[in-house]
Amino acid sequence: MRPAVTQRAHPVFAVLLGGSIAATLDLTYACISNAQYGKTPLWVFQSVATGWLGSQAFASGLAGGLLGVASHYSILLIAASVYFMLSRRFQILRSQAVACGAVFGVLVYLFMNFVVLPLSAFPYKLSYPPLRLIEGFASHAMFVGIPIAVCIRRWSQPRLTAAGE
Repeated sequence: MRPAVTQRAHPVFAVLLGGSIAATLDLTYACISNAQYGKTPLWVFQSVATGWLGSQAFASGLAGGLLGVASHYSILLIAASVYFMLSRRFQILRSQAVACGAVFGVLVYLFMNFVVLPLSAFPYKLSYPPLRLIEGFASHAMFVGIPIAVCIRRWSQPRLTAAGE
């Protein structure tokens, strides 16, 4: 048996990968979910940009859509950074990444819907019937929190491996 060696941690990669996977999955989910109401992906991207532009985002064309995509990725890269920083202090966030990631995803959903959206230029009044909350919690747990947490666990700390791997 060969002695174990330590592989370097890659925390920046962990944050970038986790945040990017989460943003991609969440936007894909939003596009599929809104397609049943006749909404295009561009509309979904523009709806994110309403936080900056209000209802004018829907008249902004591709530029508004790109602003929405860039905003969404930025938000989830920041969320991944927050999870990484917390995971340095609380080891359970790494050792129990799936469960903690799911909770983190729900917290991201709550923060975005009850803090960020009300403070933004978002032009609609949202309601939260129980089924909508459950759907939001589940989608953010699966598509946002868990990918971020698993990437942080996998790539942000040194790992022991068998020599020669």
